[in-house]
Amino acid sequence: MSNTLKIILFGIFALCFICAAIFGLSKIKVDEFHKASIIMIVDSSASNQKTLPAQKRAIQQLCSMLDPEDNIKILRVSEDSYIIYEGSPQAGSKIRKSMEEYTKFSAKEYGTAYGLSLKKAFNHSLTMKTEGYIPAVVVLGDLENEGDISKQINWETLPDDVAQIKNEIGDFTMMFLFAAPDKLDMVKEKLSPVLGENHLIIGTEITADKALRRFLSAIGR
Repeated sequence: MSNTLKIILFGIFALCFICAAIFGLSKIKVDEFHKASIIMIVDSSASNQKTLPAQKRAIQQLCSMLDPEDNIKILRVSEDSYIIYEGSPQAGSKIRKSMEEYTKFSAKEYGTAYGLSLKKAFNHSLTMKTEGYIPAVVVLGDLENEGDISKQINWETLPDDVAQIKNEIGDFTMMFLFAAPDKLDMVKEKLSPVLGENHLIIGTEITADKALRRFLSAIGR
């Protein structure tokens, strides 16, 4: 075989290879990245102290799986509810120190203001949506209603509240972790018709790791 023929054949082969590569790349679907805003509610009340360390570890684990462009807010809930951290999920040391400092048990406090904390979380979600984020809410605690009734969850009106948030936001995910199975079953009964199976995630202390993976998939990670 002459050198000229070899060069021609090699050129044809190279051209075919390049065309095949271009065609293959054109078929690859690239998922568009959407930055997420995760509002986390962590229960520091007396009734939840036993599982609080595991819940804080779950928060740190989830943060480690998020993108640096994502944003998180951590709301501490006991007799009252307020933000104890907001910012990058990758600031591991600051997140850990904030939870250590602001989730300490206080004998002066009684009650679990879950209803108030969810109201605040929904308002933060609406705000973050206007900032270009895809919001989600994560609740870590026993879901016990104690103390001031006005600050507790109203399970009869919660589905309508969530439906309104979903209508305004569009893509909205909620996850409830570490509550007892009967409490989580009530969550499914109330909110599954609103959020659907893929965007309502529950997990006990035993299944929390699996729930975290499902949550990441639900928010596009």
